[in-house]
Amino acid sequence: MILVLMMTIMTLVITNLVMFINLMLYKKSLMDREKITPFECGFDPKSSPRMPFSLKFFLIAVIFLIFDIEIALLLPMMPTMISSNMMQWMTTIITFIIILIMGLYHEWNQGALNWV
Repeated sequence: MILVLMMTIMTLVITNLVMFINLMLYKKSLMDREKITPFECGFDPKSSPRMPFSLKFFLIAVIFLIFDIEIALLLPMMPTMISSNMMQWMTTIITFIIILIMGLYHEWNQGALNWV
């Protein structure tokens, strides 16, 4: 029991020591002006590094990821068709595809697919 208590105390001391050392080194690197400025081939930047980002790109990327993951979920269902009950398999696939089509219709209805 005492061994477990000593190991716990040593673990806490070591982790707190490492965190304290990290905090001290991090503060020193924040004070360096050259390290916090943006870098463009050795020259000072000509424009603001915080350029506005088009939300359309983000929405299209999210929609792509959602449908990509759903296709990745559909692919393993094909080999299971042979070993499962056909009625349950068809019900599952049709339900899944209907949910996909409803999501696509919702995105289309909300105007997320319009690029104007």
